[in-house]
Amino acid sequence: MTEQPHDQFFGKGAGRMDAIAKGPFAPIYPVIARQAIQTSGIREGRCVDIGCGPGHLALALGAASSLEIDALDASGDMLAIAEQNIREAGLTDRVHPVPGDVHDLPYDDGSIDLVVSRGSLFFWDDRVRAFSEIYRVLRPGGRTFVGGGFGTSALKAEITAKMREIDPEWEVKAAERLSRRNLDAVRQDLEKAGIAACEVREDEAGFWIIMRK
Repeated sequence: MTEQPHDQFFGKGAGRMDAIAKGPFAPIYPVIARQAIQTSGIREGRCVDIGCGPGHLALALGAASSLEIDALDASGDMLAIAEQNIREAGLTDRVHPVPGDVHDLPYDDGSIDLVVSRGSLFFWDDRVRAFSEIYRVLRPGGRTFVGGGFGTSALKAEITAKMREIDPEWEVKAAERLSRRNLDAVRQDLEKAGIAACEVREDEAGFWIIMRK
C-alpha cells in the first residue's frame, strides 16, 4: 500500500498495517478482487499488485483466479510480511513478493495483463509518471483496476466506524483522498500522462481507474 518512504509503511508501521488489513479491512479484499476480475474480464495471465503492502489483495486475487501475481512494494518490511502471508495462504506457486517502485516498474513493455492497486496512489510522488509506467507495461488487451475503493458502501461504512475508534484522524484523511478535488487531480494527471483509453469509475464506495490497451 505504499510507494514512498512514509513511516507507516516501514518497521513497526508495516506490522500495524498488516494488523489493520487482517482486522477492519479484511472483508474488502475478496470483494475488490472479484470486482477487478469481473471488470477486466481477465482471470489468467500476469498480474501486478502495485503497492501491495502485506499482500492481502494479491492473495484474494490469487484465490479467485488463475493469475500469476507479483505483489510489488517499495518497502522491504512490507514485503517480508507479504511473503509470510503468502506462505500461510499456500499460494507461493502463484503469488510472488517483488521489490519495486511504481515510478520505475521492473517489467518489459507490454508484459502485464492486469495491474491492480488499492490505496497506494495517494502516496505516489509523481502520479503522471506512475500512470505512464503502468500503461507502458500493459499488454494489448490489458486492463487496470487502480484506485481507492472499499468494495461496497456498506463495507465502507463498517470500516469507517471501526477505524474511527482506532484512529480519530483516519476518517478525515480518507474523506480527503476520495474528495472531488482529489478525483479531479487524478483525472488531470491521467490526461497529462496521455492516457486516453481510460475511465475513472466512481461510486459510494470509492473510485477505480480502468485503463485499456
